[in-house]
Amino acid sequence: MSVNFPQGGDHKRSTTATGRAIFADSVRAIDPALAARIEHTKDWRKGYIEPLREIVIAASHTHDAAIQISRAGLESAHRRFVFAQSHGDIPLDSAMNATAPVIESVSVAGRASREETLSIVYRGQRIFGSDLRRQIDKWVGDGIAEPSFGAALHLLMDNPDWLDLSGTDIAVLGAGAEMAPTRSLLRWGARIHALDLPRPEIWQRLIEIARNTSGSIRIPISPGASGAMPFVTGGTVHTEDDQVVAAASGVDLLEQPGAIVNWLNEIDNPFILGNYTYADGPIHATLSMAVDAIFKKLDTQRKDITLAFLATPTDVFMVPMSCVEESRERWNARGISGFLQTPLRAFGQFEPNYPRTYQTKSGIEVGLNDSLVPQQGPNYLLAKRIQRWRALAARADGVPVSLNLAPATRTQSVVKNRALAAAYAGAGRFGVEVFEPATSTALMAALLVHDLRNPLSAANPSTTLNNPMDLFVVGANHGGLWRTAYAPRSVLGVAALLGMFESRA
Repeated sequence: MSVNFPQGGDHKRSTTATGRAIFADSVRAIDPALAARIEHTKDWRKGYIEPLREIVIAASHTHDAAIQISRAGLESAHRRFVFAQSHGDIPLDSAMNATAPVIESVSVAGRASREETLSIVYRGQRIFGSDLRRQIDKWVGDGIAEPSFGAALHLLMDNPDWLDLSGTDIAVLGAGAEMAPTRSLLRWGARIHALDLPRPEIWQRLIEIARNTSGSIRIPISPGASGAMPFVTGGTVHTEDDQVVAAASGVDLLEQPGAIVNWLNEIDNPFILGNYTYADGPIHATLSMAVDAIFKKLDTQRKDITLAFLATPTDVFMVPMSCVEESRERWNARGISGFLQTPLRAFGQFEPNYPRTYQTKSGIEVGLNDSLVPQQGPNYLLAKRIQRWRALAARADGVPVSLNLAPATRTQSVVKNRALAAAYAGAGRFGVEVFEPATSTALMAALLVHDLRNPLSAANPSTTLNNPMDLFVVGANHGGLWRTAYAPRSVLGVAALLGMFESRA
């Protein structure tokens, strides 16, 4: 039993047909012709890139277009995804309303003092204070991150008391994921309500992290396991044997979304619900749907939740003209390199990042950054779109939403793909910096804290944005993809080739 794609007339679960239909539905009211083109895209696995570009362009036309597309996409996704059972599928919303088993929990408290200042591990060294400020300014100056990224982190460092997360409840879904901010939040004293799969190695690591910080972690006990655990009484741990606890911990988001709603509803205080889940292939999309169903149900029961997401830089974004102008300056400054690259442009190599710009109906000129990577596939983009759609729709409904763009990062999910790993290794030749997971997660955790503490942050729904999609722009660390001279896909192969040589050197 789990959240799943729907069955078609042939009783097969087609991820392609479902994703294509959801994207078509999302834009149908805004641009019926585009919806028709999406529906008639025969090879969606190869042909999804151009339609996704066009959807973002359509969403930028007016202030309301992005919200309309988001709501329509979410409605279609909830209508199509199902909860699959042995005796037949049922609608996902019906599964969320069904009686769910009780998930027990235990709490593990840290033993260390709270860290009171912001520090980041970068290239093997922990930097803080003036060194960290200089590095932040360098990232901005080099075009790796937007000025608003630097402003947010400097403001956080100017207000170190913001890092005191004692008594702050944060539900981290995918707590053991490489990009999850679990470690940093615990270092700053947060009370983490951790959700991840029932795999002892995940929980052993999380418990060890918690023990060595000032925070605490609330852990779900796998359904059925609590009865065999004499050391748990009313959620209190009566053992110091962390291995025993780890062996009984965890719950599957796909199998128990209704029970997880009840478990999260046990949190007495307002809390942050952060989605940091990841999986390969179509499971990533089903995870996004499960988390969205959890929030949708919680939102009918309480109005004290803040949402948190990470956006991927390998997506499509409307970006400010400052990015376009810097990119074009770099293009024009190529010198002899530009002359030597000219013949290869006939083969789609070394294309400019912004061949044209777009104007919204309000007269604002913007650029379209297309950093989609075909190797990641349409299921990955569907998963991330569900998150982007929920972020925009929830914020429009008055829910605080922290959504920050994380840079390209050398996670295990990336480096196990040899082509992507090689491209990342060669990305520096084109002005793109790829970060290590420890650096990315700490930076994204810091931005989350800024969003929670600064009443003027874009996360606050009362903060006015020119377009709702500016939520993705403010505070962005894109690793340089928005300001490089080249369209990212046009140098992907060259970067991979250079990366293979560098990795062998």
